[in-house]
Amino acid sequence: QVQLVESGGGLVQAGGSLRLSCTASGSAAAMVTITSMAWYRQGPGKKREMVASITNSGATEYPDSIKGRVTISRDSAKNTVYLQMNSLKPEDTAVYVCNAVTKVPGPLSGMYYYDYWGQGTQVTVSS
Repeated sequence: QVQLVESGGGLVQAGGSLRLSCTASGSAAAMVTITSMAWYRQGPGKKREMVASITNSGATEYPDSIKGRVTISRDSAKNTVYLQMNSLKPEDTAVYVCNAVTKVPGPLSGMYYYDYWGQGTQVTVSS
C-alpha cells in the first residue's frame, strides 16, 4: 500500500503561481514498486484530466493544453513530487490529485499495475 498526501493548494489570483507537493509513504517494499507519479485535476463540471507525470527515470509528460505553464519534478530522497504552476488562469481552478502507479509481479506471470490516489488539494484561481 502506498499513501499519498498533497499540499500547497489555495487561492491565487490569475497570473500567479503555486507549487503543489505530494509525498508518498508506505512500506519499503511498496515504495520500490512505484514506477511513476502524476498530477491529475478535475474542475467543476469537467472530466478528470492528467496535468503532468514523471517516471522513475525522470521522463516527464504534459498535455499540450497546459505545457509550458507547469513543471513536475521530484525529490526521490523525500519521496515527493512537486507541481510548479505558473501563469495560472481561472480555468485552472480544480481539485488537484496526486497519483502513483506501482508495478508488481503477478502470481503466475506478467506484471500488475495499481493506481493509488491522494485526497486532493483545491486550487482556486480568481480573475
